[in-house]
Amino acid sequence: MNKKIPMRQCVGCQEMKSKKEMLRVLKTAEDEIVLDATGRKNGRGAYLCFSRECLAKARKNKGLERSLKMSIPSEVYDSLEKELDELGTE
Repeated sequence: MNKKIPMRQCVGCQEMKSKKEMLRVLKTAEDEIVLDATGRKNGRGAYLCFSRECLAKARKNKGLERSLKMSIPSEVYDSLEKELDELGTE
């Protein structure tokens, strides 16, 4: 019997992909926005593809703000960009 693969939608490009192919952006109980590399931390999560283009699209269409149900300052987007770069993405 095949195991079901959890699918998630990117808040940037709106594509459905498997959970393992995506990056989880997390809003903690203290209203901090962090990247969740493990995908297991507690909090409200939104998913992004491993690309700067998707982060830029999410910033433009306010996809992260809608998913996390809060307004996100531009410094947070800048730090997310830096963390994406550190992960060795495009």
